[in-house]
Amino acid sequence: MELIPAIDVLGGQVVRLHQGRYDAATVYGDDPAVWAKTFFDAGATRLHVVDLDGARDGEPGNVAVIERILAAAPLRVQIGGGIRTRASAERWLDAGAARVVLGTAAVRDPALVQALCAARPGCVVVAIDAHENEVKVQGWLEGTGVRARDLARDVDEWGVAAVLFTAIERDGTSAGPDVRATAALQSGLRATVIASGGIGSLAHLEALRAAGVRASVCGRALYSGAFTLEEAFAACGPQQPMAEDVSSRGPQPLAPSSEERR
Repeated sequence: MELIPAIDVLGGQVVRLHQGRYDAATVYGDDPAVWAKTFFDAGATRLHVVDLDGARDGEPGNVAVIERILAAAPLRVQIGGGIRTRASAERWLDAGAARVVLGTAAVRDPALVQALCAARPGCVVVAIDAHENEVKVQGWLEGTGVRARDLARDVDEWGVAAVLFTAIERDGTSAGPDVRATAALQSGLRATVIASGGIGSLAHLEALRAAGVRASVCGRALYSGAFTLEEAFAACGPQQPMAEDVSSRGPQPLAPSSEERR
């Protein structure tokens, strides 16, 4: 199982939220680029970065900070948070990100996500953030009435590289991931499902691996010292990275998103 360290950025600082609550953030540093270099030095090859200001406000909010992360180490960085237009997605990919992560747009503007998948094969991850199986958007603040499995099946058909699945009620709790739901989601998809939320011990990683989950992201447990990245790699087994992020076809012209057509 591939283990991907995570950096969540809020107001330029490295933080972790508790159950997605912006008023329950723990700060773990004021220089995210330092953490990126630390993770690279410990053996990471991929990094998951979330612009929490962007996720809440609907547009990128930590651009300069994330640019420093991209420059800090030769990691394959996937960036999410506030990416809801073609321009913002292409901006990060052109700046050196390996992948962009879209959540709200998959529900509100599916044509955009489908077009990105076609134009940038291997470069699109869809985040499915669910509370009691209902997909939440807008930085986890709004319900949609959409079931997680239904959205996962749709985006799998679009050709996404991966689905980032977060059980919101477990995120930042260290109480353990929703192993059963994550494995069940993977069993019906071609795309890799990345487990997210609740990882607090090496046993949690081992349980995900045993259940057949292909990848997971981890943040709070690494920052709090519950285990080291090296120990996490050992618990996950031989690292088998997901498919490469660059397509031989290269970027193709995109059809206008529904937002741009209006």
